[in-house]
Amino acid sequence: MNILLQTLKSYSKESISILDTTIKIDDYVPLDLSKNNTELVGLDITDHTVCQDYIDKILKDNHAGIAYGGYLEQRNLYSDKNSFSSSNKPIRDIHLGIDFWCTDGTSVIVPIDGKVHSFKNNNIIGDYGPTIILEHVSNNVTFYTLYGHLSIDSLNELERGKEFKAGDKLAVLGTSDINVNYAPHLHFQIIRDLEGNEGDYPGVCTKADLYHYKENCPDPNILLKLKG
Repeated sequence: MNILLQTLKSYSKESISILDTTIKIDDYVPLDLSKNNTELVGLDITDHTVCQDYIDKILKDNHAGIAYGGYLEQRNLYSDKNSFSSSNKPIRDIHLGIDFWCTDGTSVIVPIDGKVHSFKNNNIIGDYGPTIILEHVSNNVTFYTLYGHLSIDSLNELERGKEFKAGDKLAVLGTSDINVNYAPHLHFQIIRDLEGNEGDYPGVCTKADLYHYKENCPDPNILLKLKG
């Protein structure tokens, strides 16, 4: 196991809340938005209202507060987004982080000590909307976490180098119009090398590029240790 994975795994033995800590970890339920989920057949999952209705059903059926999942999940969710496909290239449809689907305005909690690397409103349809990237150093290893689909106000009073401690409130989730046509959720991604990006990094890739991105973006659940 490489040193970054060791660092992520050893950070905590317990599950880590990444949203409003009044929502218990037991109230998190796994969500499958993959192409293999037969429940999605016939649903236009690209429509944020249809997507929200499905998520609401999962939450209600499981008496849960947050639905989460999606690492390396191949999805139809991006099939209508021009920025994810072109006429001469395969569609980018493999998800590289974990999504946490819940109510807009929900607080986003920092899982590990870090400082602001960069931030940006990525406001093209299908992108992250307001986004924050934190830089972390642990066991002499530097890595980054990305938080996408935030509120506009979450970017106020930020500056490069601003420090956050584990458990601090970082931001709140944005509404569908602000997070560019998705149902409200947090996109959380761990990144080994930002490859020169500022306030942005690909959160979805093609099958051809999967090996590279899988190596550069390890499973966030190695750190968070959510059950399910």
